[in-house]
Amino acid sequence: MRQFITIAVNAFMELVRQPVFLLLMTSSAVFEIFLATPYYFAFGDEPKLVKNSTLAVMLLAGLFGAVLSASASLAREIRTGTVLAVLSKPVGRAQFLVAKFVGLVVALSLLTYVNLVAALLASRMAFDAYGSTDMFALGTFALALVIAYLVGGFSNYFLRRPFVSDAVFSLLVMVTLAFVVINFYTKECKPQEFATGVDWRLIPAAVLVLFAVWILAGLALACSTRFDMIPTLAICSAFFLVGIMSDYVFGLRANAVWKRDFATELRSTRWSYAQKVLLKEMVEKYDLSHDGKLELAEREAISPADKARMKGADMGGAWWASVLYTVTPNWQLFWVADALDSDKSTFHWGYVGKAFGYMLGYVGAVLAIAVVFFEDRELS
Repeated sequence: MRQFITIAVNAFMELVRQPVFLLLMTSSAVFEIFLATPYYFAFGDEPKLVKNSTLAVMLLAGLFGAVLSASASLAREIRTGTVLAVLSKPVGRAQFLVAKFVGLVVALSLLTYVNLVAALLASRMAFDAYGSTDMFALGTFALALVIAYLVGGFSNYFLRRPFVSDAVFSLLVMVTLAFVVINFYTKECKPQEFATGVDWRLIPAAVLVLFAVWILAGLALACSTRFDMIPTLAICSAFFLVGIMSDYVFGLRANAVWKRDFATELRSTRWSYAQKVLLKEMVEKYDLSHDGKLELAEREAISPADKARMKGADMGGAWWASVLYTVTPNWQLFWVADALDSDKSTFHWGYVGKAFGYMLGYVGAVLAIAVVFFEDRELS
């Protein structure tokens, strides 16, 4: 385990020393705070718009962070031949790759944490048409950023330490302190109860976004075993875009028709006349409430013989769609911004636990493929 921990720590430190990592962390956090400063005139939905936008920024920052970090951590080392120096020691390729992934995950977790703190502040700063910009929070957060960079510059000039890594760690501390200080005061600088107006439901929502970022990190690392940064970014972006639409593109075709809403399917243009006649027959046969549609209990009452008839009519779900739906990561599982629309809605941590299981399974499969790609890769 000592070699594993050493490789993981070195990978993490190498990533946080990248100037692009500090730039991405700072710019994404600043943009999330900026989202809560202008007037939107969104007819009372300004807080909802700000929260959804901060989660979107968090996810996109994670996508770029995963690709850039994976390319810097693995693809560049393969290209420069640094990997050979490590693998010449008693370290297996699988151990090396998994340790790189652990370092990548820790670095991306720090990036998501800073974005989460900025998102929580943005939820507190968001206002409707009758409010105004929280200048106290805006000024305090800007001061925290300036102090973090000054600390990094001080340590670099006087102590000869790396500026970027010290600035990253200073940013973590200063953003946290700014969040604590801001939430003890109102926008008029008057004392208040801690974190009044902060939407804490953003925490589980951000955890789900973090799971999606970890999956992206696994995909980026697998691509980095064979490709450089630009092809890796293109492939991961394609997985991201297709995964967003997977429910519509693959999910509908993967599920059998008796698992869907018959009323919607009767209006669909994807079925032929004979198939719609069969659907109408099923509705007339099992519609006990006579409301023109089949409820869940009524669909469950469909006999195996009738299911076999629909399956024989090519309405049982396409196998290719089922395969693609399984292979493609479903990002909608990690996007729960709709749960934040109402102030009365609650968030269930049990769902986060289920998403964690899905993430573990997908990351495990991706890392297994990455190990296979890396084992066959010739290093020079």
